[in-house]
Amino acid sequence: MAATRGTDVTDLLQRWSVGDRAALESLMPLVYDELRRLARRSLAAENPGHTLQTTALVHEAYLRLVRQEQTDWRNRSHFFGVAAQMMRRILIDHARGVRADKRRAIAGAVPLDDVQPQAAQRPVDFLELHEALGELESFDEQKARVVELRFFGGLSVEEVSEMLGVSTATVKREWSVARAWLARRLNGGTR
Repeated sequence: MAATRGTDVTDLLQRWSVGDRAALESLMPLVYDELRRLARRSLAAENPGHTLQTTALVHEAYLRLVRQEQTDWRNRSHFFGVAAQMMRRILIDHARGVRADKRRAIAGAVPLDDVQPQAAQRPVDFLELHEALGELESFDEQKARVVELRFFGGLSVEEVSEMLGVSTATVKREWSVARAWLARRLNGGTR
């Protein structure tokens, strides 16, 4: 059943790539649940009280995907990889907006004496992660792409392997090294 569904999605994506709008309408019911899973996974790492909801993230990503001109969809993994990138961009834009709002509200800021220490395990700050991924990408594009597809896209090692055209062993190795580098970088390691 899953293989048939993946084949159906790939067929619809390829038909959409050549201008078949009916294929696009048939696509949404097949990919919606997976897009929601990607969105939930991306939002799970956000700070508690994050104002962007799963449904809003899915809908915004889908709107951006369908607005693209001349996309040559290769397969299901390619589509979800691009969807993961879209969600990452939406989260980054949202985080930037929230930070800008906080800067505008600085007059009502809490005095430093009233601030409580943060919990030992803090949620992911998407702007910090975005900056760190940019750094990683500057010297190793493949590792950055693996992180993007695995973390934001929720793709399996096998799906990333297929999408990047490398072995699963390479993806596992790149994922492991990239996670270690990002952990060190995000926890105050050297830049």
